Amino acid sequence: MGQGRQQDRGCRLEMESIDPMLFWNIILTMVVVPFGWAFNKMFQEVKRIQILLNKTREEYAARKDDVKDDVHELMDALRRLEDKLDKVLMGSR
Repeated sequence: MGQGRQQDRGCRLEMESIDPMLFWNIILTMVVVPFGWAFNKMFQEVKRIQILLNKTREEYAARKDDVKDDVHELMDALRRLEDKLDKVLMGSR
């Protein structure tokens, strides 16, 4: 019977020593989990922004090539116009 009481005391001592540790773990969990959730959300947002940035780069490159083509066409038209104007001015002399 002496051992039973000692075991009860051992269990009580363990329970008393576990309670502060359990309390501390709960506090840490309540602090760490929201930070983990926020970090995860920020990581997802950064990933989304990177995808949008890549799409924007692709669209910009495509538009840039289109603008280059349009500028070349415009320059060709201006050259033809200049040549015609030169012919008209040379013919009137």
